Amino acid sequence: MNFKNWRGTVGLIKPTMRPGSMEETARLLPDGVGLIPIHQNVRKGSKDEFETAIQGYHDNATILANAGVDLIHHSGTPPFMMLGVTEEKKIMRKWEQKLKVPNFTANQNITCALKTLGAKNIIGISYSKLQNDLTRDYMTEAGFRVLAMEPLLVPFQKAGEIPPEKVYTLARNTLRESPDAEAIYLQGNAWRLLSIVEKMEQDFGIPVIETCAALCWEIQHRLHIHEPKNGLGILLSKLPEPCKY
Repeated sequence: MNFKNWRGTVGLIKPTMRPGSMEETARLLPDGVGLIPIHQNVRKGSKDEFETAIQGYHDNATILANAGVDLIHHSGTPPFMMLGVTEEKKIMRKWEQKLKVPNFTANQNITCALKTLGAKNIIGISYSKLQNDLTRDYMTEAGFRVLAMEPLLVPFQKAGEIPPEKVYTLARNTLRESPDAEAIYLQGNAWRLLSIVEKMEQDFGIPVIETCAALCWEIQHRLHIHEPKNGLGILLSKLPEPCKY
């Protein structure tokens, strides 16, 4: 690997060609951490597309392993949520053994973050009915009590245009209906929500799990880095030690 990536290199497999989350991840990671992204071509966000995406993840993970990365992250929750918690874990172990590189999914990252922060009762916000239903089922299987899971329904291609303020408002209203919630999960990578994470945690008094922040938190720990970032929520400001998968 290039000397500029002296703290480690992460292979990042994205499910769509949509810009935004990869750039945010690059900005959040400490200096010296390199990223090699590979984008797949999910366009419609349909169940059929997600079901056939797993082979692409495997093929791209093989490319990244051959490039010499230190970690491989499989972004995009629906394809692996469809497998369920147990099968997803089996596949990651199988690929790790074959490729000799640690592999982890977005779902594993999010559930680890929630468990690390001691959250059992959660509410979530998503941007499609399919992802909403998949998230509820997956999180329940993972041992969480999903008090509410609310979608902001937009066409899949338009999810990145949802204003953060609209997400804040829905989360606030959902929390009012489920006051026992111990964390809020902002599901999905299409929207850009880093600007409201700290505000939500301050206003609502509970942790907020946003995908880019959660990913960069775990990458730091996996690469044995400790470089807190303020203003982006508790995971990056405190860098709590992650749970074990």
